[in-house]
Amino acid sequence: MPDIRHTPQAPTSTRALAPGESIDAHRHDDHQIIYAGSGVLAVTTDAGTWVAPGTRAIWVPAGCVHAHRAHGHLALHLLGLPPDTNPLGLDAPTVLAVSPLLRELLLAYTAGPHHDTPERLRLREVLLDQLRASPQQPVHLPAPTDPRLTAVCDRLHHNPADPRPLAALATAAGAGERTLSRLFRRELGMTFPQWRTQLRLYHALRLLADDVPVTTVAHHCGWSSASAFIDVFRRAFGYTPGTHNRRH
Repeated sequence: MPDIRHTPQAPTSTRALAPGESIDAHRHDDHQIIYAGSGVLAVTTDAGTWVAPGTRAIWVPAGCVHAHRAHGHLALHLLGLPPDTNPLGLDAPTVLAVSPLLRELLLAYTAGPHHDTPERLRLREVLLDQLRASPQQPVHLPAPTDPRLTAVCDRLHHNPADPRPLAALATAAGAGERTLSRLFRRELGMTFPQWRTQLRLYHALRLLADDVPVTTVAHHCGWSSASAFIDVFRRAFGYTPGTHNRRH
């Protein structure tokens, strides 16, 4: 990520991003929570990409270089926290579940005005309490480094509906199936089927944010049917893809 901006204090604010709009690579001396009140947010670091619909927020630790990208019309809510305030003890970017109560707290706190009144300080303490209770629910695509693994991941990024098994993809990349299987576990921390599901969900969220019909999304992302897609999506996010944009 070239030309990295350094903004010491992570802002607490709201802003709108148009579909496809991005915020270039930067870092803060503070921690930051990034929440998309509408649309789908992608945060990219050297370690990969984290994706968050409206039921998720992304924790970015102090000093972490990151960039943002909007999918759909994004209502971005930013919450900066000083380095000594880390309610979950996280030292890497993490996707967190956002309950209905935590959502309302994030919307209220980031809307301002940003003066430390007694009421606002109490709101902040309740918000931090809710964060401590937020489970981690990743939609994360780690970045590979091995060129053989990179070749396979890039191929599936360009065509998430590619149905070929790992053995066939390995042959095309000039590697053995066992070698690639070990690389997925070692470099990406998951099996090939787990990674492919994360990839397909990532692309599905992007398409849904652009109002692509559910059946089209299912076929574009490689599910055999709309019902199979709906089942996987519901288990991952707790609601159906047909209600995605209405929820956010």
